[in-house]
Amino acid sequence: MTFANPVLLAVGLAVAAALACAAVAVTRRRARALASAGVAAAGGRRARLAGVWFTIAGIAVLAVATAGPAVTVPVSHASGTVIIAIDVSGSMAATDVAPSRLSAAKKIAQSFVNAQPPSVNIGVVAFEQGGLEAAVPTADHATALAAIGRLSAEGGTSLGSAILAALSAITHRAVSLGPNGTAPSIGFWPSATIVLFSDGQDGGDSGASGSSASAGLSTGTETAAAVAEKAGVHVDTVGVGTVTGTTVDVEGYHLFTGLDEATLESISQATGGTYHPASNASELDGIASSINLRLTVANQPLPLAGAFIAFALALLVAGAVLTVARTGRVV
Repeated sequence: MTFANPVLLAVGLAVAAALACAAVAVTRRRARALASAGVAAAGGRRARLAGVWFTIAGIAVLAVATAGPAVTVPVSHASGTVIIAIDVSGSMAATDVAPSRLSAAKKIAQSFVNAQPPSVNIGVVAFEQGGLEAAVPTADHATALAAIGRLSAEGGTSLGSAILAALSAITHRAVSLGPNGTAPSIGFWPSATIVLFSDGQDGGDSGASGSSASAGLSTGTETAAAVAEKAGVHVDTVGVGTVTGTTVDVEGYHLFTGLDEATLESISQATGGTYHPASNASELDGIASSINLRLTVANQPLPLAGAFIAFALALLVAGAVLTVARTGRVV
């Protein structure tokens, strides 16, 4: 138990202790006076003093209440931070998902935002060759919705940079790979989740170098996923597009682009998240309800002043009733 004003507690208990000492002294003095007068002590006297002790106890409990007592209790609730990372590279302009991959991703992302409780802070990261934070995490979900609505397709893709940018938004500090692509330590953030919308086309390695990465992931993306996994951040991936793919016009070039499910599955598996395939807009509509935030347990203070005040009043009333019943006087 903690107290907001321990000084008040000390003063109140000192007053109650002084009153108790005074009551004991008066009781003993009266007992000696009666004994010298040859009057035997009556059992009813203790009953008459019960009102005094109830009153003193009420004052002591009231002193505890005045000090602002509180206890810390674990409370389970769906809270934390969700970063929506949306691929805005040129391949997301492909129309194999009508009206386009990016439009479909924006639609389901906005549905996901609307499905979240007010206790969840939501941020938005748009990514192409490097991650770009479009909206910082906030409980104002309208800000996230507006940021999603402004996105347009351009540039290349770097999934590793997207994950690092999302982690930067979660931790509120720049997160980047160290020399030779080494993974940094960013602490533990188990209440944070990244929801990544992409066609899986990974055109960058986030500046990492070294041995070849695991199947489906570039070295930089694999390292960025490892950073998220170590920090307890799940990355749920949403595949936007079709495996058969289509061609898209990028800066005058006709390029073929198809959904790379292996890359997106590798990212989600590496971080303990889930991959959600979707080949058309109607399938995307159901993804928001299938992505579940984890329940977190947070320690919250539980004020106890009200309970102590009620108990103190009960003691004071009991003391007053006993005093009036035994002596006919309030004091």
